[in-house]
Amino acid sequence: MHLHLLDDEVWFPPVSEALPDGLLAIGGDLRPERLLLAYRNGIFPWYNDDEPPLWWSPDPRFVLFPDELKVSKSMLQVIRKGEFEFKVDTDFEAVINNCRLLKRKDMDGTWISDDVEDAYTELHKLGYAHSAEAWKEGKLVGGLYGILLGKVFFGESMFSLTANASKFAFIKWVQELKARGIVLIDCQVYTEHLESLGARMIPREQFIDTIGKYAG
Repeated sequence: MHLHLLDDEVWFPPVSEALPDGLLAIGGDLRPERLLLAYRNGIFPWYNDDEPPLWWSPDPRFVLFPDELKVSKSMLQVIRKGEFEFKVDTDFEAVINNCRLLKRKDMDGTWISDDVEDAYTELHKLGYAHSAEAWKEGKLVGGLYGILLGKVFFGESMFSLTANASKFAFIKWVQELKARGIVLIDCQVYTEHLESLGARMIPREQFIDTIGKYAG
């Protein structure tokens, strides 16, 4: 196994050639054609602002099947109280910007650079990237964004400015995706937060097979 170097040509090596940590390739750019090809092949970009693009395909893969969504009693109460209003794609740019600015306990900075923000905003304009949003008293207080291809949603990042806002947005979004017939939600890498909502690990081979069938 070795790390592949990408150039101006839009291509990716087989994910089976990824390093043990999931790193597959370095370089290239974030033009829409490359990003969409990446997602359709089970690959995503994740890197710091001072690095060239790094492309990953971890094994196993952390995913959520919509039928396996777990909603706690406390979150059911939050939803029933009507504390938040759920919206989709009303302010994508604000969602990704909040994801960028949010300070995370396990990270010194953010992986969402100017280039990343611009690239996903372009994908939103093209109809591929979507935001699921939690609003409270007319203000955006939480949400997430990702890429929707066929019957697969590839989650990217989420933020919360008040307790339970991102959980609310995620739960409502999964429920909406299930109603649309979406079969899989990619969560990329493990987080305790998403595990509590029903996400689990599956072999990369199973993940690739599923998106090959459904991420048209």
